[in-house]
Amino acid sequence: MQHQQDDHATRYQGRLLPRPGEEVVDQGLGFDVGTLLTRRRRHRHDTDRRRPRWAAARWLRRWPGRPAPRRCRSLTRPLRAAGPRPGWDRGGVPAVTALPEAVRSRFRARVSGDPEGAPDWVREIGTVGSGPGWFEPDGVVWWVHGDLSTLVGGVAALLGQAAHPLALAGVQRHSTYLADPWGRLAGTARWLVVTTFGSAELAGREAARVRRMHTRVRGTDAAGRPYSAGDPQLLRWVHLAFTDAFLAAQQAVGRPAPARFGRRWPDRYVAEWARSARALGADDLPASAAELGEALAGYRSVLEPVPGDVRAFLTAPPGLGPAEQVFYRGLADAAGSLVSPVLAAAAGVPGRGRGVVRLPVTRAQLRVLQLLLGPRSPSEEAARWRLGAGPAPAWARHRS
Repeated sequence: MQHQQDDHATRYQGRLLPRPGEEVVDQGLGFDVGTLLTRRRRHRHDTDRRRPRWAAARWLRRWPGRPAPRRCRSLTRPLRAAGPRPGWDRGGVPAVTALPEAVRSRFRARVSGDPEGAPDWVREIGTVGSGPGWFEPDGVVWWVHGDLSTLVGGVAALLGQAAHPLALAGVQRHSTYLADPWGRLAGTARWLVVTTFGSAELAGREAARVRRMHTRVRGTDAAGRPYSAGDPQLLRWVHLAFTDAFLAAQQAVGRPAPARFGRRWPDRYVAEWARSARALGADDLPASAAELGEALAGYRSVLEPVPGDVRAFLTAPPGLGPAEQVFYRGLADAAGSLVSPVLAAAAGVPGRGRGVVRLPVTRAQLRVLQLLLGPRSPSEEAARWRLGAGPAPAWARHRS
């Protein structure tokens, strides 16, 4: 009777509860097997309260939904210390807990080439130079480029830029985007985040690196027209399409801008971000959103339809897994709805103001991704550490 009362006292709703001093080993089965085995072994050496060998099996029969084993010998043996663990038990971390880390690693490997999101050029943001860079910390450029809406803005920018035949010729003949699209993406991301978050010294060094690359990009297109990546007018075009797309994406699917920016923050973004294009050699750049629209309209006469294979590549790049394809489809659909009306016909997409029904879905996608990735990118974390406004990134802590 005493044994039955004690046994009943250690159960609650069919679950064995540990006694004081017992170690609980949760194997993910819905009950504590370690507790059961520990108690079973204790009772084997307790002459006053010995439990029959079939007690564990009898207990399992009473567990709803679990068939009783034919014999209980396996349950009375010690737990194996070695051997592969099933998918639901990875060092005591449930699969649902490991999901955010898997998403972070996969995403960062895509956009930076490094699963931790900390290639050498990201680490240099935290270690090269001191003080602010070209743009105000927590200013409008930091806000726009630190937002996940840049994923949509990047696709929209590429669709728009490809409508200029000379810009497209330079990319097709001097880029590895077909053979290594994600490496090409990492190269573009490097220029964007280093100039945004890096110190003035590092941003100047990055601009010089890109200018040197541009000196090798020159030739003639299929129609015999000459092109050069260092041409100020071509640089101006690339900058205009980029700025327009990133601004539109932030306004449509990005996080709401802080009230401290005021209502005219788009003009500030256009004016401030122009500094990056001037450093590459562009000139005659707009200083407001209205001027940006007028400057884009001035290129209408030189635009040509984007080839179908290029458009298909930009909206559905190769090498994506099934879940990534679904997610990227949402980005591409939103991007097609945000391309400037000046460029939409040539790009073969609906353009801004059309197809907006997709935007709330994409906005929700980005919010979920933001929760999984965390509030700030590794680049922004490195910049804040350099400025003394944030803790050391993980790679810096490991290094020390």
